[in-house]
Amino acid sequence: MTPTSSPRPTIGVACKWVDLRPEIDPLSGSIHDDVHSFGCSEADRAALEWALRLAEDWPGEVAPEVVVVTAGPAAADALLRDALAAGAQRAVRVETSADAASNEVASALATVLEGFDLICCGDYSVDRGSGSVPAFLAAELGAAQALGLVHLERGDGAVLRVTRRLDHGRREVLAVRSPAVLSFEGSSAELRRAGLAATLSARTAEVDVRRMAPLHAVRTRVARRAPYRPRARALPAPAADLDVRARVLSLTGALVERTPPRTVHADAAEAADLVLDQLRSWGYLE
Repeated sequence: MTPTSSPRPTIGVACKWVDLRPEIDPLSGSIHDDVHSFGCSEADRAALEWALRLAEDWPGEVAPEVVVVTAGPAAADALLRDALAAGAQRAVRVETSADAASNEVASALATVLEGFDLICCGDYSVDRGSGSVPAFLAAELGAAQALGLVHLERGDGAVLRVTRRLDHGRREVLAVRSPAVLSFEGSSAELRRAGLAATLSARTAEVDVRRMAPLHAVRTRVARRAPYRPRARALPAPAADLDVRARVLSLTGALVERTPPRTVHADAAEAADLVLDQLRSWGYLE
């Protein structure tokens, strides 16, 4: 790889500060958060390990700087200090609220990661599990994205060779150039154990804190804590003069002719239009 924005290459690692063992009241459904159970997911730890390995194997005399970034309150500094003990050179925290949406988190992180050669992330978090922050982050930075990665190695020149998992045990090998956002699976690597001296030194290491304006302040709705469920379609009532069997058939649509499944090969824009047309024909969209 070759640097794109500065004399010294820079690898960013975006980690999420999240409750790894939340306690849920079985009667009320309320969530009790304990700061001692917070940390980063195995996927984020794997992303940090791949960044450290890549920095060690970087060609040239100037080794890249590994910068770990997170968004959250002051308690998230513990996550950053663990990353510094493992080998990261610098830590940055952007102050955001705990219920910030994925696009807001990505916007906050992008202010720090702008101009970096590579950004490594976990493929999904353990709280929401949407895996959408890397995609939003790549869009904010105008960078390429490779997701679901299980391996990384240097290719020829400024190219990285990454391997991503596909369905049915298949793999896909991609050639990636910087700037790029890479999201790794948690099983792809195990974060190295920090030494005692590095752990003690990280306790007093400086954390760069950025205070951002709360982008979610204009929202009035309460953040959801339940799985998303699409609204049911409104169907017309069966005719009153039908017998019981006919009413059941009318409500279930058992004898209605249905659209057979089909396979379409198209580019992204055309495929999106086909999906929207099909949803309209089913009545899910106006």
